[in-house]
Parts: sequence; C-alpha cells; structure tokens
Amino acid sequence: MIYFDNSATTFPSEGVRSIVREYLEDEVSGNPGSLHTLGVKADKLYRECQTNIARLLGADADEIIFTSCATESANTAIRGYVSRNKRSGNKIISTRTEHKATLECLALLEKQGFEVIYLPVDKAGKPNLGLLEEELSKGGVALLCFTLVNNETGSVLPIEEIVDLRNKISRQTAIYLDAVQALGKMKIDLHGLGVDMCSFSGHKIHSVKGTGILYLKSSVKIDPLIYGGGQQKNMRSGTQSLMLAKAFEKALSEAAASMDDSHSDIAKINAYLRSELVKRDAVILSPDDAVPYVLNVSFSGFESETMLHCLEIYKIYVSTVSACSSKAKKVSYVLLESGVDRKIAANAVRLSFSRYNTMDEAKEFIKTIDEIYDTFLVKH
Repeated sequence: MIYFDNSATTFPSEGVRSIVREYLEDEVSGNPGSLHTLGVKADKLYRECQTNIARLLGADADEIIFTSCATESANTAIRGYVSRNKRSGNKIISTRTEHKATLECLALLEKQGFEVIYLPVDKAGKPNLGLLEEELSKGGVALLCFTLVNNETGSVLPIEEIVDLRNKISRQTAIYLDAVQALGKMKIDLHGLGVDMCSFSGHKIHSVKGTGILYLKSSVKIDPLIYGGGQQKNMRSGTQSLMLAKAFEKALSEAAASMDDSHSDIAKINAYLRSELVKRDAVILSPDDAVPYVLNVSFSGFESETMLHCLEIYKIYVSTVSACSSKAKKVSYVLLESGVDRKIAANAVRLSFSRYNTMDEAKEFIKTIDEIYDTFLVKH
C-alpha cells in the first residue's frame, strides 16, 4: 500500500499507539477533577502534558486548551470571540479558500448580522493584502480568519505581513489562524507569530482522531462553546482525557524531533514528482513556494474521481477535494477561487505526504501512472 492522503488523516505512529495502551491502564485512568489519589495523579500528568505541548508550540501552558478536533477549536475561537467582544466591531475579514470549519462559522455569523469580507486570492493562494489594508483602514474589523497552510494546495499564508498590517492599522482586531496543515511541517512559535487564536489537530500528525488544540492568547477573552463542569478554566467543559492529551503530546514531540530531516526528504520527493508528472503533461496546481507535503496535480484525460479509483486498484490512496467535502463530488472550491480553470480543476488530485513516505513510493507512483494511462486512457 502507498498512502498519499496524509492531509486527510495520518495513521497513528508506533509511539502514539504505545502511549494509548499505557494510558488506558487503571493507575492513570482517574478523573483529573477527582480529589482522591488517582485523580490527583491524573491531573498532575495532564498539566505536565499541557506544559510540554505549550513549550513545543511557543506558548504558555494556560494558553493551551484541549478539544476534540480542529473543527471544535475553530468554532470555539470564531464564534466565541465575536460573542464575547461585541464592541470590537461588526466586520470579519477572511477568504473563500478557508477550510469548511471556518467558512461555515462565517456563514452562520453572516446570518446573525455580521459583515464578512472575503478577500480574493491569487493563483498562489495568497490573499490580496492591498485590499486587506484598505478594509482595516475603514475600521470596525473585529476578526481576521486565515489558514497558515492550505490543505488542498499547500499554499503558505504571508502571516508576518498580515500581522504587521494589523499591528500598524488596527491593533484591536484579533487574528484567528487555522494551523492544522502547518503543524509538524514547519516550526511554529505562537508568541512569535503574533496571532490571538490558533487551531490544531492531532490526527494530522500521527496522533489519534478525537484530539485537537485551541491556542488562546492569555489576554484574549472569548465565550466557551461547550458549557458544563467548568473544566479547563471554563473554556471547554467535559472530563479531560489524559490518554488523548498524552497521545497528542507524543505525536507533537515526534514530529518536532524529525521535522528538519523529514522536510528535506519530502522536498526531494515533491521535486521528483513535479518533474516526472510535468513530463507526462500533468498540470501542477500547487504553487512553487507551497509546503512540500502537499502536491495538487491535474491529469489530462482523467477526471479526479476516475484517477482516484484507478490508483486505488493498485492500492495507492490519494484524494480529490478536501475530505470534508469529498462525498459531495464537487470541483474544488479552493482551486476555483484561486483562478484555476474549471476543466483543469475537475481533473485535480491531491497527493499529501508524511515523514513515513519514501522516494521508492514516489517512483512506484510514477510507474503506476504510466500503466494507468496505457491501460485506461481511451485513445482517439
């Protein structure tokens, strides 16, 4: 099997699997909110985990909130911020290439009376910063919502320029950043980034599903999405799972330890595939400066889903649009918003890699593409 669908999900690492088994044992399965010995032990380990994750992300421990997934983190951040900060303005600025977790929140807020301004993006997926500067100068902007690495193309957001514009023009405007696809692929220093809220997902970095993180800058106040027993400083009620927290911590520490070597190896794989696919008249849709872990490519003569199922015959797994939209069988809205011709976008396939992928797999992929064209393409 060759698995090139790591932007959709990754398989848990052996280290994570081991942690899960270890933290299902009775001695570490107490409720962190209980006052007895097992509860106190669980709470201590939970806080240590929080501290370690914060250190790896360049944040303070009390700024880390555990959630079930990045979608929950996004909802908590976006909806929670505008709910709590009603005097900060009625406008939100974003793009139409964001993940559905952001776009659906914004659609809801529009129905509630907020004005959402969607900046156009160029072919490299970068938002129009001139328009951003213009809109910030008008005032009344409560929130900026952007994605650090686009999950379909790998396009990297010019976050430093955006933060500089915000700081220069409208310091009271908060920034929410979706950093799901950036985690494990580039160094993240949250305090250095200068954003106010940030979402992460564990299952994108070889942890288990059901783990997410919300970074909430200590000076930023929001309303919680989930109410109940008041856990995690009232920001996310519900009994904390030490096992899930430890799984996230393990996956993040493994990703950090291997990041430099992994980036180098994946960059070589990406470059090889780009070169070989162009020779076969494929169109590379990921920008040149995209993270190497994502490669979006359009195959002449094959619609996206057809190519996906042809590759599946050979036990090679890729994706078409984002996994959150794939069952709708639509052309990628991200590619269309980036100015890609609909016919080219209709043939687009996303390859996404992790540190466990190899050059041998890339070569086997190219060999398979040749065989698919020879076997299935109707020649006129």
